[in-house]
Amino acid sequence: MTKKILTEAEKTERHNMKMAKKKAVRDKMLATKTIEHGLIIVHTGKGKGKSTAAFGMVFRAIGHKQKVAVVQFIKGAWDTGERDVLAAFSNYVDVFVEGEGFTWETQDRDRDIAAAQKGWQRAKDCILSGDYKMVLLDELNIALRYDYIDLQDVLTVLKAKPEHVHVIITGRNAKEELVEMADLVTEMTQIKHPFRAGVKAQACIEF
Repeated sequence: MTKKILTEAEKTERHNMKMAKKKAVRDKMLATKTIEHGLIIVHTGKGKGKSTAAFGMVFRAIGHKQKVAVVQFIKGAWDTGERDVLAAFSNYVDVFVEGEGFTWETQDRDRDIAAAQKGWQRAKDCILSGDYKMVLLDELNIALRYDYIDLQDVLTVLKAKPEHVHVIITGRNAKEELVEMADLVTEMTQIKHPFRAGVKAQACIEF
């Protein structure tokens, strides 16, 4: 049986009918989504983009004129482009740099623990105050992985957070308990990375 060749007008009509059905299904689905509250969001995995995606949400919150706090653990000592941009929106964003670099750079575990715990105290204050719509805890997962911060304390604070506050947590190797508690979890999967070809970390890409 010969397959009918459609004219462009028929293709357009078929496409429009298909999209109309899809829209009806989607509208019906969206009508059931009525809950609105602050989310716990985790970006983890070996792939790039965890902090970048989180900062994208921060910039989106700024666009909505919402107050945001950013607490940077571990790699906070780096001079990053995000931080320079956020400085221009200091009326909406408070940035707290609590890290001094990765542990293999500082080579001082006690100092790393002290910095992480100082950062966590700052994070707790930001979350529980209710003053911020969004709180980004950049690389908190790394501090948790090395047991610099007590996981149970983190879970307790997240359970007690004000209803309207979004909390974003980034870093590899997110704890299972944190993943279980979170509303939204994204795992970045590395498929290819220029570092393996000898390309160093570069401005605009890594920082």
